[in-house]
Amino acid sequence: MKSREIVGGRTRGTQEKAPETWPVTAEHGITYEHESEKQIHRLRLAATTPSRGHLREGHHPKGVFGHVVVQDHVEISNFMYQLQELFETERIDELDATDYDMLVVEPGFNFSEFPYDTDYLVTQLKTKPNGDERIVLAYIDIGQAEDYRDYWLSQQVDPADNWRGPALGTPGNPDFIVSTDPDGWAGNYPVAYWDVDWKDMWVGTGGIIEQIADYGFDGIYLDWVEGYDDDDVIARAAAESTGSGSAPISPAVEMIEFIEEMRAKAQTTKSDFLVVAQNAPYLLDTDPARYASAIDAIATEDTWFYGEGDIGWDAAGAGDLTGGDRHSGDYSTANRIAQNEKYLTLGIPVFTVDYCVSQSNADQVYRDSRPTDSYRW
Repeated sequence: MKSREIVGGRTRGTQEKAPETWPVTAEHGITYEHESEKQIHRLRLAATTPSRGHLREGHHPKGVFGHVVVQDHVEISNFMYQLQELFETERIDELDATDYDMLVVEPGFNFSEFPYDTDYLVTQLKTKPNGDERIVLAYIDIGQAEDYRDYWLSQQVDPADNWRGPALGTPGNPDFIVSTDPDGWAGNYPVAYWDVDWKDMWVGTGGIIEQIADYGFDGIYLDWVEGYDDDDVIARAAAESTGSGSAPISPAVEMIEFIEEMRAKAQTTKSDFLVVAQNAPYLLDTDPARYASAIDAIATEDTWFYGEGDIGWDAAGAGDLTGGDRHSGDYSTANRIAQNEKYLTLGIPVFTVDYCVSQSNADQVYRDSRPTDSYRW
């Protein structure tokens, strides 16, 4: 996701819809429209429901995203991502003028430069042009430190207190910064997210989650949940477990716990606050019941097509890519779909995000996402 104008195929794990579910609309999958400097991604919803056909209101324990009824009877048949350019009110107004039922946006209040007018952002986007309510989710990266956020300290009196990423054998600072982004996203650094200081920044009093809820967002959209499966993060957990005298650190369990803490914190402000995880489909296998209770939906990238990270849409490799490591082993298209069946069985809807530059590939995603005799979305 990140700086290539909103989303990017940058994770090791994604997934998609699975068999014997009921389609939300006649058109599923994703399309993207490149609008020069705005570079807006337009994402079509591919929400799914339990294998019995459709998710009736209230059938899901948290009453969201099933069938097309979401929080407070808001119906979702499509959604859109936009992370960049929302520091300009005219861009917010353009987004507000669309008919999308759900928006995933960068909240923008904690950019170190050019922060968004988040009050205006939320107020404008919460209602569609026809007066219907719209779901607005705040995109956040919970598994990486980002050097363009206001929490990234760079001008301290004592230079030793400045934050920095690891470089040439020099460890990161603070010490919860583990490594550099494995997919090449500049300014992004995987962290030991179980660290008390990192967690406090998010779920402590006045922390980021509390601020998001106070601004009026309907929920959070979590990037880099797959950090639990990052090799450097796993190595850090093992190193911290050695000789500690306490139970070994499980990155998977710690990630679930972190998400639970964010959910609990936000729901002290808004009881029906939503939590949508992106990617990391196999995290469910760690503890299915517990993880299913921690999230309201999952969104997954790259089922059919992916793109390289941190490049513009006009660059080669921006999208339409298939095969390679991204589509091998557990992350083949077939295995992604099969893993999603587990979520659907538990009543967890699944959204799909594919990276298509060509219209023909976008059409394929729409076509292949529709119900067939072999599987349904």
